[in-house]
Amino acid sequence: MIEIKNLSKKFNKFTALNKVNLSFNNGHSIALIGPNGCGKTTMIKCILGLNVVEDGDVLVDGKSVKEDYRYREIIGYMPQIGRYPENMTIEETIKMIKDTRKIKDVTLDTELLEAFELEKIYDKKMRTLSGGTTQKVSAVLAFLFNPKIIILDEPTAGLDPLATEILKNKIIKEKNKGKLILITSHLLSELDDIITEIVFMNEGQVVVHQSVEDLKKETQTEKISDGIISILKSMKK
Repeated sequence: MIEIKNLSKKFNKFTALNKVNLSFNNGHSIALIGPNGCGKTTMIKCILGLNVVEDGDVLVDGKSVKEDYRYREIIGYMPQIGRYPENMTIEETIKMIKDTRKIKDVTLDTELLEAFELEKIYDKKMRTLSGGTTQKVSAVLAFLFNPKIIILDEPTAGLDPLATEILKNKIIKEKNKGKLILITSHLLSELDDIITEIVFMNEGQVVVHQSVEDLKKETQTEKISDGIISILKSMKK
């Protein structure tokens, strides 16, 4: 579970987040959407401890991110653009992350590793990989340590259709196990089958936070994208 309490974040004179309050519960997959610069990435970085939280607070499993960095052990993160040592092979990169995490008593989740068949190209250097294959490595690492919370930043960017379906099915499977999954995406059409809640942000504030079921019912639409468009049109009136 993640609780965001009255969170504000400024960079010089720019307000990236303005008194944001949100609560995300286990067993849900939540889409964070909105235009570029709306505050999604800043909020994720605050959750991950990559941005210092000063004004407001973020609680992960009841623990403030200000107090103990070890809360990050229960989070798996897939960045939009994974950056890895160029001269390392895929196998060496995965081993390096395993050695760095040093999490005891965790059964590794190798389902995506096997589904993407990365072991067949274990000896390839990271610098030689296509963007899509690098994304596969990032996805594998996000799920590998069986985390309770999984944060995916534009996860399908660069993936081929088959890999996209594999990842979407994995997201659904882990959500059904009771995990909390946060996804940022610009491709709303890809979210319809996997999302239970939606958060729409604009100019550092939360405009909409509701279940997909309620969104569709309220806007009388069948797709998330149509529901969001309907809400935005009503806001402009």
